[in-house]
Amino acid sequence: MKEKLLKFANKAVDSVKRLNNKRNENTERFKMTNILLTVLFPVFIVCMAEINQHKYLSKFVIFCAERPTVMLFNIFMASLIFAGLLLLFKKAWIAVLIQSFGYMALSITELFKFGTNGNHLIMTDMKLVRSVKSLTSFAYIKITPMLITYVAIVVLYFAAVFWFNPKLKMSILKRIAPAIACLAGCLSVILIPAVSKPVYSFFDVDQSVADNAFKLNEKFENNSFLAFFCQTASENLANKLQAPENYNDNTVSTIMNVEVEEKAFKDTKPNVIMIMSEAFADFRKFEDQIDVDFANTYDSFDNVAAQGYKGTAIVPTYASWTVRTEFELNFGLPVKSLNDPNMPQRMLLDRAQPTIASYYKDWGYSTAYVHPFMGSFYSRRRVYSNFSFDKLIFDEDFTVPVNYYGTYIEDKTVFNQIEKLISETDDPLFLHTTTMQNHQPYDQGLNPDDEIGNYLQWIEHSLNDFETFIDNVNKLDEPTVVLMIGDHYPSLKGENSIYDQLGINGDNCSVLYEQPYVVWSNCELDYSSMPEQVVSTFYLPYLIMDLIDAPRDTFIQAMTDKMETVPVYSTNYNSAIPDDNELDVLTYDRILGDIISSNAIPDELYETAEEAEEE
Repeated sequence: MKEKLLKFANKAVDSVKRLNNKRNENTERFKMTNILLTVLFPVFIVCMAEINQHKYLSKFVIFCAERPTVMLFNIFMASLIFAGLLLLFKKAWIAVLIQSFGYMALSITELFKFGTNGNHLIMTDMKLVRSVKSLTSFAYIKITPMLITYVAIVVLYFAAVFWFNPKLKMSILKRIAPAIACLAGCLSVILIPAVSKPVYSFFDVDQSVADNAFKLNEKFENNSFLAFFCQTASENLANKLQAPENYNDNTVSTIMNVEVEEKAFKDTKPNVIMIMSEAFADFRKFEDQIDVDFANTYDSFDNVAAQGYKGTAIVPTYASWTVRTEFELNFGLPVKSLNDPNMPQRMLLDRAQPTIASYYKDWGYSTAYVHPFMGSFYSRRRVYSNFSFDKLIFDEDFTVPVNYYGTYIEDKTVFNQIEKLISETDDPLFLHTTTMQNHQPYDQGLNPDDEIGNYLQWIEHSLNDFETFIDNVNKLDEPTVVLMIGDHYPSLKGENSIYDQLGINGDNCSVLYEQPYVVWSNCELDYSSMPEQVVSTFYLPYLIMDLIDAPRDTFIQAMTDKMETVPVYSTNYNSAIPDDNELDVLTYDRILGDIISSNAIPDELYETAEEAEEE
């Protein structure tokens, strides 16, 4: 056996040697072919990455005719990258392999992402690369003959480069400086505003401000994939949050200099349950515009609302980035003040956080966070451990039987877990849950292609279970207040979705940031103080505090007062809303600053916070 293996290995080595000898001969024999393969590669890989987006060659040709300078920009950037790689590795096949893989991987990811939720790929999405396993459960991954063809063409080009074997004959000392110069030039276009802005202007790359998801998609139409990816990366890096110029002790103290309305809990402290329902949205506002049968979809929601209070809040996101809305509910602060990051929790310092939960903990509540999905996604388990939750319950931590509805854990399971926690907890309970059942994909149902129909089926099932949950809580001998709101409108496919049928665009999409919310209680509450006008989501925790007569500190009072003067503070909903220095200062102070504002971190956690700041 050993002899056979050794013989096979020797044959393999001999074959490799003969192949390499032949390739080395090709280097000298086919010089013109090698020059063409090398010079044309940046043009080739740009075309393949873009054709993959347009799907059809005709559409790509039309884009090139309409936006030729943008294509020149793409080729310019690809040439810098390729030149840098070629100079570093000397052998063209290595440079071609690296760049081909990178460009096509990004192009395919963009294709699937837009086809899944109607949002285009941007640089900050790369932060989720560690959660690729989770993301694959969301995505519509469809391998088409065209995609296979385009990948095959790229593979064939690489095979040709490998066979003909173009390479440089310069020494490493002569190659290193120009290699660094090429790669540095490429990076400077993306990283340095003083360089990127004139370069984008020269090539007529669209640099318009996209303050909502639809305007961002319109920018993609002007720039297509590669230029869009570069320009939005530059934009995000230039938009990095800076401390407000007037951020200091005196400014914060001045903002906190408010007259605090005296509040105190009455005889009992009620449980407070905050339910952020995944992708819940009320499409009935469009019933005159779309041919959809809503039947009894929202009856349970209306039944619960009739027993309590129903209002409208402005959520900070559409179709994805659940953690934006989750941040506003957990902190009572606007993501607009953080420059609207897709993942605000990634900005947090590793320290005890002044969250809404920390207030309730300070008031003698037990606190819990429940999310029926992986604790690693969005780094929730690690990050939320600083939020003053006594319990973090993710998919593997449930203590009730777990059932699925479609792809994800059923909302009924979440509600059962909440009921169990209420029953088992001696102290009053503050709980935040982010559900998962109604997350995309919506290709499960009677008709896999009827996304909106399948979505409404999921929503009806969820709302029926929500009403049952309310009925069950009503029977418990515990005063309880429940807030329920959706995090965003559902992610629907990028092409021919219901949003296309409605004619939604960057100028009229504000309606998609309006979410109904309900407040229900089995104890007597006075809803007369609830706002009639729309308010941003981050104000909702203070409205609940007011309803239950929770004590106020100067921060709660300042935020409550601010709701009267700036009820909506959201870029995506209305980019014309001017910046509010007070909200910006308070948000920075509590998220990245020194927490000068009166904070709700329990006494035993102050030392932890101080140690984190010192580090």
